[in-house]
Amino acid sequence: MQALRHYLLAVQFFTRIPVTGRLADWVGYSPEMLRASTAHFPGVGWLVGGLSAAVLAGLLLLLPPVPASAWVAALGCTVFSVLLTGAFHEDGLADLADGLGGSYDRERALDIMKDSRIGSFGAIALVLGLLSKLALLALLAQIDPWLAVTCCWLAHVVSRTAPLFIIRTLPHVGDTPRSKSKPLADRIGLASLLAGLVWCGAALALAGWLVSMPLWLAGMVGAAVGLLWMRRLLARRLQGFTGDGLGATQQVCEAMFLMGVALASGWPA
Repeated sequence: MQALRHYLLAVQFFTRIPVTGRLADWVGYSPEMLRASTAHFPGVGWLVGGLSAAVLAGLLLLLPPVPASAWVAALGCTVFSVLLTGAFHEDGLADLADGLGGSYDRERALDIMKDSRIGSFGAIALVLGLLSKLALLALLAQIDPWLAVTCCWLAHVVSRTAPLFIIRTLPHVGDTPRSKSKPLADRIGLASLLAGLVWCGAALALAGWLVSMPLWLAGMVGAAVGLLWMRRLLARRLQGFTGDGLGATQQVCEAMFLMGVALASGWPA
């Protein structure tokens, strides 16, 4: 039951799915509980990715069988996922891009990231990030609709596993007392990391029944490249991570997973 409470707290924190009223009272809240909920980030990906994939599948079934339908379905799925999460991770991507693009000075970059206004770098990163995911989903849907639906779900799970490695290997930086990610500031324990990997491993095992293994392995390679690049960027520019950095890592790894699958789809059988 404690694990269920931690999972529901993660859902409450990272999505707009209502965990309110008596249910919220039962779940409770404390910084320690939020820290424990870190293990369930990939589990949130199961939920968000599953619902988004269902929207994608429904639109692909209902729309006429023409090439443009793949783009419309991908757009609908992307809009749904943004509404479901309240653009939580997309906001992190935009803020990080503004900070790192706005100044090479570490402290100035951290100050820029606290500004709620979006700048040129943030707007460009946000547009390119959303367009990348939309285009890749549309491409996969034209190759194989079932492949697109499965990878839409799997990309959400895998990309929400990646930030766990950032938290594990880098220190939290920035205005810690006022940061939304303060409860995550301490490096997560090995048990929490392993629990997150169980969530991800279960998704990959299920995907093995639905998608050719070389394809999802290529997606994992793409996500790993995105993770390594983001970790290097955060370590070099900020000497640690912020909540915005975690959100940006999720977005980059989601797009890179889809890119890996798309590239592998063109390989000879």
